[in-house]
Amino acid sequence: MDFSLNATRLRLSIPAIALVVGLASCTSQTSTTPTESPAAGGSPAAPAAGGATVSISGAGATAPRPLYERWFQEYNKVKPGVQISYDGAGSGAGVKRFLDQVVDFGATDSAIKDDERAKLPAERGKAIQIPTTGLFVVFAYNLDGVDNIKLSREAFCGIADGTVKTWNDPKIAKDNAGVNLPSDPITFVHRSDGSGTTDIFTSHLAKACPNWKAGSGKTVEWPTGTGAKGNDGVTAQISQTKGAIGYTEYSYSKQVPNLKVATLQNKAGEFVPPTPEAAAKALAGVTVPADFALKVPDPEAKDAYPIVSLTWVLLYEKPKDAAKAKELTEFWNWALKDGNKYATELGYIPLPDELVTKVASTLGTIQVAAK
Repeated sequence: MDFSLNATRLRLSIPAIALVVGLASCTSQTSTTPTESPAAGGSPAAPAAGGATVSISGAGATAPRPLYERWFQEYNKVKPGVQISYDGAGSGAGVKRFLDQVVDFGATDSAIKDDERAKLPAERGKAIQIPTTGLFVVFAYNLDGVDNIKLSREAFCGIADGTVKTWNDPKIAKDNAGVNLPSDPITFVHRSDGSGTTDIFTSHLAKACPNWKAGSGKTVEWPTGTGAKGNDGVTAQISQTKGAIGYTEYSYSKQVPNLKVATLQNKAGEFVPPTPEAAAKALAGVTVPADFALKVPDPEAKDAYPIVSLTWVLLYEKPKDAAKAKELTEFWNWALKDGNKYATELGYIPLPDELVTKVASTLGTIQVAAK
């Protein structure tokens, strides 16, 4: 399959997603599915190929980790012989470990680049990149007595570049009439590790903020703030620091009791609260390239939440272990079809049926038969 950006494109239409209260908590950096679970629905569980236990390892993005862990747990009930472990080490580490061939799959919130693809040894074939879900990034904050704060583009750009230094800055106050904003200093919290969430966030800043000078990518030279590792590290730092604000994936903000999230102004000038429904509107109707490397750094739709992306896993076209590859492709086909309900439950955006079909076709190009 041709993975060039000029290849045939696919239209993506994502329906509104209903958010179900309650998230599966995720606190450890590494997750392993349980080894003994009843089969779903009470029916006999299907063993792995040949009846043996197959252990699969992956590493990478922290943003989708709560969903991945849930998928691994639920799939283990269906197939107890397949155990999938995942190290949420960040997108940068996920890409590196994939290219170094020390994992069976990598995960990244930043689509793999051509120069990274070129580092994969020829015996592994192409780097297969497939989307797994849509997600969105929020401004989480810790400010007593101030709920549902609105941040204009001018305000959140200033927070990120350090020119908005206090909570009662006029750029914040003008859109929050009647709110008693304190004069407390703002502590901006950002990622300290190589992060696809940072790539999503800074790609938006690069489009939305005329004075943003730090560029975009998994790592940037931040003009202000303090760093923390992983989405969980950022949310923890914010929750422990009065007056703090920072960016994190939505599901992580929901895991921390009483952590607040800001309503953001989008490109159309509308103030949009961070919900899966509003995030889905950012992806509705956009074109997806053949290598699935979709970016929507500043969505056009009037009611769209502004900081939204797909997230991806990386697989080998010619894997070292055909048995593992077979089980892994079967898992991802299950996750994107039967696992959609868990994406909805946790506040992610399930892929639409036509994109799932395209992904299934791409998974079919992976060599899963021993030669």
